[in-house]
This record gives sequence, structure tokens and C-alpha cells, in this order.
Amino acid sequence: MIALALAVAAASLAAGLLVALALRAAPTVWLQVAGLAFLSVCVPLAAVLLSGWVMFHMGADVKILAVAAGSASAAVVAGLLLARTITASIRRVADSAQHLAAGDLAARAPAGGPAEIAQLADSFNAMAASIEQIFDARRELVAWASHDLRTPLASMQAMLEAIEDGLVEPEHYLPSLREQVRTLSTLVDDLFELARIDAGVLRLELEQTEVAGLVESALRLVRPEADARGIELESHVEGRTAAPLAPDKIERVLFNLLTNALRHTPSDGSVAVHVQRLGDEVVVRVEDTGEGIAPDAQGRMFERFWRADPARTGGGAGLGLAIARGLVEAHGGRIWAENRTQGGARVSFALPATGRPPAAAAG
Repeated sequence: MIALALAVAAASLAAGLLVALALRAAPTVWLQVAGLAFLSVCVPLAAVLLSGWVMFHMGADVKILAVAAGSASAAVVAGLLLARTITASIRRVADSAQHLAAGDLAARAPAGGPAEIAQLADSFNAMAASIEQIFDARRELVAWASHDLRTPLASMQAMLEAIEDGLVEPEHYLPSLREQVRTLSTLVDDLFELARIDAGVLRLELEQTEVAGLVESALRLVRPEADARGIELESHVEGRTAAPLAPDKIERVLFNLLTNALRHTPSDGSVAVHVQRLGDEVVVRVEDTGEGIAPDAQGRMFERFWRADPARTGGGAGLGLAIARGLVEAHGGRIWAENRTQGGARVSFALPATGRPPAAAAG
């Protein structure tokens, strides 16, 4: 009889282990936990039923106790194995989080496991990739800003040393010093504007404004440069183009886009601004007859400090298009760039003709 009781206990233990192993392959934690609950109920219930049968036929309390203990042990072992599997998957994600917190930006959680754990790992990896991208962008920002600040400062330092050594009269370098100060002031203003955009504290004083009037104002600002280089400026406005916007911000967007277009347009070329109402949006397109946009530049030209020609140090700090994108998106709009079929580039942005921008950016 003892042998029979031990056989029943061993069978219960084996059944519990087999079910536990099967539950480890369940695709979700919910199914694993539900299976564990089912196992915890069914094995003891089977033990009770079997114990009743043994008690009815044998009248041996020790045998009943042995059967019940074996069945309970199976449930405990199965639960521990399943719990270890679940916690091991979570621990791997936790270890990756600790590595990331310690400064290892390349840390990623291993994929696989139950659906909920795999989804957690995917979310963690997406967050880690975003953090790594932000830190890379910050390092690039510091590097480019340092470079663009160092150039005019070094020039000013050389001019001041020449004046101190009596090599030239101060009046000789005054225009150049003013120009370098203007360059530094513009760069600092651009960095401050980008910081406000990134922090979501940009204040927009919205007014129902005709975009056509802002286009004419921006064209007046760049016309002296265009005339000096023999570049023709045009504007084409279709219908009424009023939209709720911050006039000074959108005028700056237009100025930045026009300045960029002029920079890439050869002499005797042309730059045109097209404005039209399309559905619930006012769409503005700045087109030029320049060299167009290289395939690798199309996806990066709105990044801060990015230049199509890395060797170029003149013509701005590479912040104009990044600021334009930030200001347009703060209005709830979108901006994009493409090549024209007839040659040259086209940079467009669309603004909502009604409604308000996101609350974080609105004033």
C-alpha cells in the first residue's frame, strides 16, 4: 500500500511539473498566471478525490497524508518554476534599466518572453534609443555651437590684439567688429529661441492674419541681397489666406526660408513664394532655381547646425531651418522639403486655417 501511495504522489508531482513546463511556453503572463491558478486548484482537488478513494478502500491515514503531501508538493514546485520564469524576464529588463541609469546609453533589454514582457522590453528599448538620440543631439549641439562661437571670437581677439599692438587704428576694425558682434548676437538669439521651443514655453500671440502681407514684408527684408546678386523675387497669392497665427513668428519662418533659398540660388536665378488655401490649411511654398536637394540632405536639412556642405563655415550657423520647423510645429502646422521637377528646391509649410496650436505652445 505504501508503494501505491508513493506511486500516486509521484504521478501527481510529474503531472504538476509537466503542466508547469507547458505553462512556461504560454504567450502571455495572463495565461501563465491563469494556468498556475488552474494547476493550484486541480492538483489538490485531484489529491482530495484520490485520498477519499484510498480512505474508502484502505482506511490508512498515513497513505492519505502521503498522497496529499505529494500533490501539494507538485503544486508548490510548479508555482515556483513558473514564478522564476516570469521574474527572470522582468529581471532582464530591470538589469538593462540599471545599465542605462548608470550611463550606458547603448543598453537594451533582450527581446522575447511573454507578450507583456516583450512589449515592456520593446517600450524600454524605444525609450533608450530616444534618450541616446537626445544625448547625441545635445553633444552635437554643444560641438557645433562651440565651433560657431569660436570663429567670430577668434577673429575679434585677433583684431583687438592688432589694435593693442598699434598695428592698425581702431576705426579700421570697427565695421568688422560690429559685424562679428552681430553674428554672435544672432547665434545667441537663435539658440535661445530653440531652447524655448524645446522646452515648450514658446509664447504665441495669435491673431487672424493674412499670410500674404507677411510674405511681402519678408520679401522686403531680403530684396537688397537679391538685387545685389541679380536674383528675381516673386510672390503668387491665391485668394484669401488668413489664419490664426503669431505674425512675428511666421514672418521669421518666411525670412529664414527665403534666406536659405537665396543662399542656394545662383545669380540671375529666381526665388518665388506661393500662397494658397487648401481645405483647412494655408500652404506656403518657397521655390528656388538652385542646385536642388541632395537625397541625403532631404531628411536632415531641418536638423540644427546641419549644413549640406560640412566644410562651409559662412552663411549662417545652420539653425534657420530648425527654427522654422519649430515655429511652424508650435502653430500646429507641418513643414517639408522636396525637389522641383523643373530644377531647384521647394520648401513648404502648412498652417491650420482655423483653431489653435497645442496648448503647450500657445500664449
